[in-house]
Amino acid sequence: MPELPEVETTRRGLEPRLIGHRVRTLRLRDGRLRQPVPDTLARQLAGASIQALSRRGKYLLVGTDRGSALIHLGMSGSLRMVNAALAPAPHEHYDWVLDNGQAMRYRDPRRFGMLLWAGREPETHPLLRGLGPEPLGDTFDGDYLYRASRGRRVPVKNFLMNSHVVVGVGNIYASEALFHACIHPHRPAGHIGGARYSLLAEAVKSVFVEAIAIGGTTLRDFVNAAGDPGYFAIRLAVYGREGEPCPRCGIPIRRSVIGQRSSYYCPRCQR
Repeated sequence: MPELPEVETTRRGLEPRLIGHRVRTLRLRDGRLRQPVPDTLARQLAGASIQALSRRGKYLLVGTDRGSALIHLGMSGSLRMVNAALAPAPHEHYDWVLDNGQAMRYRDPRRFGMLLWAGREPETHPLLRGLGPEPLGDTFDGDYLYRASRGRRVPVKNFLMNSHVVVGVGNIYASEALFHACIHPHRPAGHIGGARYSLLAEAVKSVFVEAIAIGGTTLRDFVNAAGDPGYFAIRLAVYGREGEPCPRCGIPIRRSVIGQRSSYYCPRCQR
């Protein structure tokens, strides 16, 4: 599933090619996504001027002079710019055709993505209200994590992946951040002190910054707005490396299941 770095990579690639253009039409070939694409959306977007492309967690918000559309890439979705006359391939479900003959095309083999209308106050949309802070924002730090974790008995990895605590920290990046902060993923969130949470907050930020800089992680079929894969997978320290030597101490990386998700860690370095 595309995580925050992949979504931010997509946003940065699309932004300069969308801003300032008008939507000629929404060409919808199959609206049967995780939530059906609203029948009214094509009418709302036709002729709209695109003014901004922002991100909230793993959601993209296309801001127009009429309001904002909300896009989620689901488990296998990707967006890229193409010539609007290019014939669609299988699983390419919609095009935002622009006034310059280009189109933002969406591909999603599993159809777990979404395209919805969020109106003029997108922050109040049910999918967005109640979300936690952005991990790269100023309000996310060790003090915040420490306060939010008091009394929590869940494993710290589940705590970190809770979108009401902080948005966008998925399975891959949670495993990587916990390794860099030397925190065991099974440790109860409420049993971790402020100093260690400061290390964890900094680890989350640094992992995300590095991943965004090299285009995110490709484990299955993520591609960015230009159709290129991400390359952070070659930098992964523990995720997907069960049995391989820890890059810090050399003993084998272990895998366990936490909250029905595979977790990778070093049993010596992470406590």
